[in-house]
Amino acid sequence: MGTERENGSLYTRIDGKVATIEFGHPAGNSFVAELLDRLTREFNKLSDNNDINVIVLKSEGDRAFCGGASFDELVAVSNLEEGKMFFSGFANVINSMRTCKKVIVGRVQGKTVGGGVGLAAACDYVFASVDASIRLSELTIGIAPLVIEPAVERKMGKGALSEMSLAPTDWKNAYWAQEKGLFSRVFDSVKELDKELGFYVEKLSSYNPEALTEWKKVLWADTDHWKELLIDRAGITGKLVLSDFTKNALSKFKK
Repeated sequence: MGTERENGSLYTRIDGKVATIEFGHPAGNSFVAELLDRLTREFNKLSDNNDINVIVLKSEGDRAFCGGASFDELVAVSNLEEGKMFFSGFANVINSMRTCKKVIVGRVQGKTVGGGVGLAAACDYVFASVDASIRLSELTIGIAPLVIEPAVERKMGKGALSEMSLAPTDWKNAYWAQEKGLFSRVFDSVKELDKELGFYVEKLSSYNPEALTEWKKVLWADTDHWKELLIDRAGITGKLVLSDFTKNALSKFKK
C-alpha cells in the first residue's frame, strides 16, 4: 500500500552491505519538496556509512516508479524564490547521488515521468520491469526538463533526449530506454526483476569497497560543475513556472 502522508514517506533498510531506500507518495510516488530534501540527506548520510557498499533506490507499490514533481506544489509556487527552491530539490538529489561514494542501483518497476527519469538517470545501474515506460512531459505545462537534462543526457545522449523531450506526450517503452542506455536490464515481471536484483546487489556488494568508490568517481568524471549548473537551471525553471502559459496549463490540468 502506498503511503497516505501528504509529505510522502522515506524508509531505509540495511541488509548486510546493501542499503535499500524506498520512497513513496500517494500521488503516483511524486515528489514534494520535503521528500526531495529527505532523500538528499539520506544519500549524503549513507555515502559515509562504512558498513555498506551498495544502495538500492526503489519506490512504493507496484504501479508508478515516480510521477516527477508534485503537481500541488507546482501550482502553489507564487514567486521566483519559491520556484527556485522547489526545483533545487531535484538538483540537490541528483548532486547527492552523483557525489555519493556508494554505487546506486535503481529498481524501476513502473512508469516514470519528468524528474523520475532524472532520478533513474542518476543511478549507476538500473533494473527495470517491462512496464517501466518513460516520458518527459515538461513542455506540455510550459516548463522544460532543465534540471535533469545533464543526468539524462549523460546516460542517453542528446539524440534520445531530444526525441523524448520534443514529443512530450509520447511514452517510450522500457526496451527503448534500455537501448538508449537509461536501463541496464529489463525483465518481464517484477518478481523476476526482484530475484535478479537480489543476486546482483549481493555480488556487487562483495567487491572491494575502495575499488567501487574509486570506479564510481571515474564514471562521474567531469561533472563537478553540476553543483552550480543544476541550481542555475532550477532558477530558470522556477521562472518558467510563473509564466502565464504555465499557470494556465496547470489550472487546466487541475480541472
